[in-house]
Amino acid sequence: MGSAAAENSNIVVAAAKANTLKSRNGAIFPASFVRRVAVILICGAWVHPTAAREKDATQYGAGLIVNVPFPESEVVQVVQDVVQNGIIRGTKEYSKDEYISGAESVNSTRAFEPWAEGGTVFYKVRFKALDPWNFKDTNDSGTVAVRYVVQVQDDKHTVLRIDAKFVEDFRHVSHPSNGSVEGSEYKDIHDRLEAMALMKTQATEAQKAKEYSSSSAPAVALKDQSATPSEPPQENPTAGLLPPLNPRADAPATVAPLQNLEERVHELRKQVERTVKAPGAPLKSAPFHTASTVQSLASGAEVLIVISTPYWFGVETHEGQHGWILRDELEPLP
Repeated sequence: MGSAAAENSNIVVAAAKANTLKSRNGAIFPASFVRRVAVILICGAWVHPTAAREKDATQYGAGLIVNVPFPESEVVQVVQDVVQNGIIRGTKEYSKDEYISGAESVNSTRAFEPWAEGGTVFYKVRFKALDPWNFKDTNDSGTVAVRYVVQVQDDKHTVLRIDAKFVEDFRHVSHPSNGSVEGSEYKDIHDRLEAMALMKTQATEAQKAKEYSSSSAPAVALKDQSATPSEPPQENPTAGLLPPLNPRADAPATVAPLQNLEERVHELRKQVERTVKAPGAPLKSAPFHTASTVQSLASGAEVLIVISTPYWFGVETHEGQHGWILRDELEPLP
C-alpha cells in the first residue's frame, strides 16, 4: 500500500478512537462521515497506480516488422512511391486533419542512427510539424521522421521494417511513436501490393482465355463443317408461280431491335472504356509513379477498365497490353 493509503488508514483508526474529527475551522465531523471519506481516499490510492500501468502499457517505439509475400523488387518500388507521396499517415497536427502533409523524401535524417544491417533504406520526413499526434509526450514543433527498411528473405518473400519518431527542434528530444504511423504507412503499402497482384492475376487469366479462344476456334469451325453435310440444290416447285417477296416489308421488324442493341452496346462501352486525354499518357507496369513505363499511349487511345482504385485504373489496350494509368489522365467516351 502506498504512503497515501497508509495515511488514510490512520485517519480511519483515529476516527474509530475519537468518534469525531475537528476540522481546521473548528467544525466537528462524526466518525461515520470520516470513515466514508477515508475509504474513498484509500480506494483512490489503489486505482491511481492501476490507471498509470494501463497508460504505460502502450508500446511506444516498438516499430513494425512484417514479412510480405512479394519479391523484393516489387516491395522496393511500392515503398519508393509511398515515400514520395508527400504525406505521413497515422498522425496529424490538428483534429480536423486526416494526416500530415508536406512530407519530403530524404537520403538520411538525424532522427535515426545510421542503418548498418543491410537492405534498402528509405526516409520520409516532415519538418516544422506542430505537436503531432500519436507520439509520446509531444508539445513542441519538430521533425516527424519515418524509416523504411526493405530486406530480401527469398525469391517470393521480403521483410519490411517501418519506424517513426518525432524530434523537437529546440531541445532535440526524441519522441517514439505508439505504432499508429507504422501501421498506417504499412496499410498503404499493403493495399498497393495487393492491387498489383490482382492486376497480374487478371492479366494472366485474360491471356489464358485469349489463347484458349484462338486454339479452339479452328476445331469448332471444323466441327461445324463436318456436322452439316452438303446437299444438292433442290428445285423450287413454286418458281414462276408466285410474285417475288419485297425485302423491305420485313425491315421495320428487324431494324428497331438492332438499333436498341447498338444503343445498349454503346452504353456498356461508356461504362467500361475510357479514352486517353491530350497530350497522351504513360501506361505503367504498376500503380505508382516510379513504376516502369510499359508504353506511351497517344491522345484519344481507347482502353478497357479492368480494375478501379481511388487514384489509378488498371486497363487493357486494344492490343491486349495490361497496365496502369492515373484516373485524371483518362476521360469517358464521347
